[in-house]
Amino acid sequence: MDDLTAAYDRCRELHRRHGRTYYLATRLLPAWKRRHVHALYGFTRHADEIVDRTEDLPPAERAARLAEWSDRFVAGLHGEPVDDPLLPAVLHTIAVFDLDRGDFVSFLGSMAMDLTVSSYPTYDDLLDYMEGSAAVIGTMMLPILGSSDPAAAREPARQLGFAFQLTNFIRDVAEDLDRGRTYLPDEDLAKFDVTREDLFAAKAAGRAGPKIRELIEHEVSRAQAHYLAAAPGIPLLTPASQACMRTAYTLYRGILDEVAAQDHDVFARRARVPGRKRMAVAAWALLTPAGTPVVKGGGPA
Repeated sequence: MDDLTAAYDRCRELHRRHGRTYYLATRLLPAWKRRHVHALYGFTRHADEIVDRTEDLPPAERAARLAEWSDRFVAGLHGEPVDDPLLPAVLHTIAVFDLDRGDFVSFLGSMAMDLTVSSYPTYDDLLDYMEGSAAVIGTMMLPILGSSDPAAAREPARQLGFAFQLTNFIRDVAEDLDRGRTYLPDEDLAKFDVTREDLFAAKAAGRAGPKIRELIEHEVSRAQAHYLAAAPGIPLLTPASQACMRTAYTLYRGILDEVAAQDHDVFARRARVPGRKRMAVAAWALLTPAGTPVVKGGGPA
């Protein structure tokens, strides 16, 4: 097995193991596109693991590891040989689709922020972070998915990145507290009279009080607005890519439905879309004619 094939296989395995919802959706793409999506996922996942899976190391060492890997990636962009288990696949995908190198640099910048920034005063501040951590992933993906009107599809792709990221933040409040971070803006906590101590107490108790549930309901509404802004982009994708993104859109948005179904108590249990529904959504997406608009509440009955 050559290095490039091994790198793509490594990215696919990371995607299969850690990105179950997105991995399921990716299986609906034409076979030749899948490995390129796996490569982008592998890139983002590996950077995330350097930041979040090395918590026993001092922050300075974690920062050094991320900087070293980032430097290796940038060197590869400039044509230098790269000794890495997954970067050859990432660099090959960038070259095949002529992806914007700046998107990748912006993403790595946001990952570095996670080593020093533990909270965000306002939603605008959080959006600045998510520009690199989420919006650019949408624009990275767009050339791979293909579009009849790339200029018109660009902003919806960015909005879908925001929507997916916010969904993760809402679902993973407890996990992020363990990492010493809060992605619920300080201004929102103050608006609902919630402190970080309240969040830690809810985590310890395994349940959220009324104020925290109201706060989470507010964040869910905000995420839903990004989903609505992203919806017009899916019919603009090439027909072969629409089932994939319709599935990802519906399943990630379904996590918010699960949060609402448990009265917005994200500390009671981790919100998940049931496996049977996941498969039903994938089948529905395959049967939905290309170009069909995405509507609120869309999905299999």
